[in-house]
Amino acid sequence: MLPGCLAKTVVDVATAPVKVVSKGVDLATTSQSEADEKRGREIRKREQRLAKLERDYEKQLDQCEDGARRACNEARDTYAEMQQIIPSIPTEPER
Repeated sequence: MLPGCLAKTVVDVATAPVKVVSKGVDLATTSQSEADEKRGREIRKREQRLAKLERDYEKQLDQCEDGARRACNEARDTYAEMQQIIPSIPTEPER
């Protein structure tokens, strides 16, 4: 039994450097699908942020029209942030 265990240990020791290098390469490289998934998450995050800003902007405009000066200033700031985000969100191609 001991020679079998010893042989397996020798094989494990011999293949360990290959496994370590292989794992390092896997960790160092990003597949195209992983990069696409990451980009998709980032886009969805920006879309969600833009949707929230649009809701806030509408509320602020309503308050501004009712005479709340602070809401007017907030609406201006919100609109500026929306304008920064919009170019970073890709548009759907026309069919």
